[in-house]
Amino acid sequence: MPVEIGYWALRGLAEPCRLLLRYTETEWTDATIPFSQEGKDSWFKDSKYNMGLDFPNLPYLIDGEVKLTQSIAIMRYLGRKFGLSPSEANIAKADNFEQVVFDLRMGVAKIAYSNSDEYGELRTDFLRKLPKKLEEIATFIGAGPFALGDRITYIDFLAVEYLGVVAHFSPKDVAGGPIAEYIQRIKSLPPLKKFFESEDCTHNFYSIFAPIGSWPGWPNK
Repeated sequence: MPVEIGYWALRGLAEPCRLLLRYTETEWTDATIPFSQEGKDSWFKDSKYNMGLDFPNLPYLIDGEVKLTQSIAIMRYLGRKFGLSPSEANIAKADNFEQVVFDLRMGVAKIAYSNSDEYGELRTDFLRKLPKKLEEIATFIGAGPFALGDRITYIDFLAVEYLGVVAHFSPKDVAGGPIAEYIQRIKSLPPLKKFFESEDCTHNFYSIFAPIGSWPGWPNK
């Protein structure tokens, strides 16, 4: 049976998993759930507690007998499965960077799901701190070409998606710099390039976040 990834029809927390599976050109099932009342009813009432998940949530992964939730746990599992785990020498650096890019993405999520009264202040504070954080990330990646050096790992799929979220949120802070170059290098890997140039590229019509807050992150907006 192919690997199944279940999540809302959004980029959200599942997109790094999807990108990794596209890169490996693995047969997999993209079990998207429409972000509609019907979709939410189907998940919460019919599926969530009837799938044998230890900690029912989205995203989920089902791979034979393996059933996981929590996006980072899923990425680590896929890393091991496809030989994309960091080397023993780089595990500590990987753990550190994994959390840095995740925290950066969650910083944007806090703004995205804020109400209109909070949005301006949260956005201003985030953007004030962003250049220093991007400088640190650029220094960490260095010449690359990947996040941990010469070898691609699951960390790169987290980083390309979550740094891409930041680039979409504040283009001027990323455009033309080393982070933009890193994102382009990863997106230009042949299997990912094929996805991003296809008519079926979900980045052309999926929002980054659920369309219920101040900034869903629609394409080209």
